[in-house]
Amino acid sequence: MAAEASVALMHRITNVRLPGPLPGDGDQRYAIDLDEQGLICRIEAMGGKAQQEEQQETQETDADWNGNWLSPRGVDLQINGGLGLAFPELSESDLPRLEQLLELLWRDGVEAIAPTLVTCGIAPLRQALAVLRQARDLHRPGRCRLLGAHLEGPFLAEARRGAHPREHLASPSLEALEERIGGFETEIALVTLAPELEGAAAVIGRLRKLGISVALGHSAATAEQASTGFDQGVAMLTHAFNAMPGLHHRAPGPLGEACRRGGVALGLIADGVHVHPTMAVLLQRLAPEQTVLVSDALAPYGLADGEHRWDERVLLVENGTCRLDDGTLAGVTLPQLEGVKRLARWSDAPSAAIWSATVAPRRVIGDATGCMDALMGRPLTQLLRWQLKEGELHWACAA
Repeated sequence: MAAEASVALMHRITNVRLPGPLPGDGDQRYAIDLDEQGLICRIEAMGGKAQQEEQQETQETDADWNGNWLSPRGVDLQINGGLGLAFPELSESDLPRLEQLLELLWRDGVEAIAPTLVTCGIAPLRQALAVLRQARDLHRPGRCRLLGAHLEGPFLAEARRGAHPREHLASPSLEALEERIGGFETEIALVTLAPELEGAAAVIGRLRKLGISVALGHSAATAEQASTGFDQGVAMLTHAFNAMPGLHHRAPGPLGEACRRGGVALGLIADGVHVHPTMAVLLQRLAPEQTVLVSDALAPYGLADGEHRWDERVLLVENGTCRLDDGTLAGVTLPQLEGVKRLARWSDAPSAAIWSATVAPRRVIGDATGCMDALMGRPLTQLLRWQLKEGELHWACAA
């Protein structure tokens, strides 16, 4: 298997592994060629040990990676803010700090995010979408890229609202949707809603016509109701296990139905608190090609633990976990790639863990179909190198 472009070859690295979701995907070694501009122009599978030695003898090699993995940077489809900024509260005066946050995210190994706007008032929502539009125009190298926004709400089941404010929930309707996103349709990548609510089918249909992906979340849907939603165009679960019915042998719920049918992305917060490590590993083994790691990081991301403001409420942050003062689990302050390291440790499947944060999210947004696709034409400075040290996964910039 090889991917290549016909350009002048300048450098070659060998014994590189590429992440993949299935057992054995990380065993194959590759030779990767870079052109005179330092861009990846060929990815070629290496044979057995004898063939690898022969290839190295017949073609100059600049570096032997000794089985380290090469991946694109992370893509986080659920992140609510950072450095004290909550995305639903953005104003134009926040642009400098937003740029600092995007630089921090790049340093933390994340290439792109879908800035997540939790349930809030209509005016703040539209203002935040306008500020994010401005911020996209300010993008430059060395900063995380802003994808379209992720609207997590307001069409959520009240019984499963979690930390979302009750007063801003809304019943799904085309009028309510237009009131919130009219004029910003191209600025939105993903909407999370409860598909079992009356009126949700029409909203799902409208969003899909606009090219906006739809996720099930903060939902009380049964497996049957979830299946109807998937048929209508729902393509993802937001933070699987959380704010939805759990897996049960007589009531499989949305998660069981999503795993049964396949093809539905399963957002997973791998902090070990939102989902127990055992359940995170079981999900990865049950649906490896569907698992998508997200951070669900909140405004205190990048700040110290302690007490922080979140809209009119207080967030208590301890060991990277955020809770409201009534104990309600609200999110995390951990980087997305910390979840990769934890999932790799729990599962002993580092290749799949890397894939779930760096390649799987790109499939959700249509950015790439696989790892090779995501790597071709890229310089190493935009990519990550992963290696195991004493059983722990570590990453660094690939160049």
